[in-house]
Amino acid sequence: MKILSVNAGSSSLKFTLFEMPEGKELINGYFEKIGFEDSFYSIKLNGLKEKKQKSIKNHDDAVKVLIEEMISNKVIDTLDEIDAVGHRVVHGGEKYSESVIIDQEVVDSINDLSPLAPLHNPANLIGVKAFINALKDKPNVAVFDTAFHQTLNELHYLYAIPYELYENNKIRKYGFHGTSHKYITQYMKKELNKDDVNLIICHVGSGGSLCAVKDGKSYDTTMGFTPNAGIMMGTRSGDIDYSIIPYIIKETNTTLEEVDNMLNKKSGLIGISGVSSDHRDIEEEMAKGNKLAILANDMYVNKIANYIATYYLELDGVVDALVFTAGLGENAIGFRKDVLNKLTSLGIYLDSEKNDSIAGFKDKKSGIITTDDSKISAYVVPTNEELMIALDTYNLVK
Repeated sequence: MKILSVNAGSSSLKFTLFEMPEGKELINGYFEKIGFEDSFYSIKLNGLKEKKQKSIKNHDDAVKVLIEEMISNKVIDTLDEIDAVGHRVVHGGEKYSESVIIDQEVVDSINDLSPLAPLHNPANLIGVKAFINALKDKPNVAVFDTAFHQTLNELHYLYAIPYELYENNKIRKYGFHGTSHKYITQYMKKELNKDDVNLIICHVGSGGSLCAVKDGKSYDTTMGFTPNAGIMMGTRSGDIDYSIIPYIIKETNTTLEEVDNMLNKKSGLIGISGVSSDHRDIEEEMAKGNKLAILANDMYVNKIANYIATYYLELDGVVDALVFTAGLGENAIGFRKDVLNKLTSLGIYLDSEKNDSIAGFKDKKSGIITTDDSKISAYVVPTNEELMIALDTYNLVK
């Protein structure tokens, strides 16, 4: 069965075609600047990547080009070979705790939830509608970023604000990166050969979130009502004292929208370092002795280590594994070292040789990076959100 995994943005479309249930990747690609004069796309097939300039007016055009590429590259002969399409949808609110086959009711619900994710849900729907138009008789599935975290209880998802704001306006912690956290949880269930796993997952890339998994289910997570909560990130502030916001507005004569933009796009690593939101650039500056780059990294490491310690307590000290994943988690050897060196009081000890041998650009991509006598083993596991979308889609339509 061939499943197309899709992530649509307002001017972008990322896709991967899988052969299921094997999970074999057949082709993937990324359309960018859809609707702009300088639109382009890239296709990766058999390990080779090709970039092409092309006028792409809208997502319907992008889907048409995508289909042409799959047929011309002989990945498929006809559209009939595509059995279903799985779509990443950012926000499912409290309504969706699992992936669902898309019908008009689901489309309406995703649209109704747009105030919770105004930059994402409408864009996700554009992709959904484009594929419904192109593949009229094929099922489409919505895979929600928030769904995995719907197992949180009130203790962990409520804010200490008037309760009617939750009842009437649904203001609560939703959590994000759920597709990644779900993938890692399923992977670790197989790795540890147990279903009721207790994990602390560190999904750390340009955005980042941690998740405490108890008995195989999301128990707590760092992102909240929006993805700006929790740890500091590449450009996001993470947790701050809310009173800073009106203070900045008053003292610097800026608008609420400008402050919101600053906290989302000009804070975090780039805000402290003044260098970059990319941790690789931070590492280069650290090697040169750049004090602000060093400070940015130290703050980043400290906030992640503190959340790990918090989740260790929330899980009553019963943790089967600590897992690093996503861009930094999978590749930043020095960053993982810095985090683990702050956790020795929990009985977690870095094995430098193992840690140094694992990264996306090395032969070894995954494995344990702690010593044999550690109370908790720390793993590096590459995440695969596209495959998780395909798996959910396959399980729903097979």
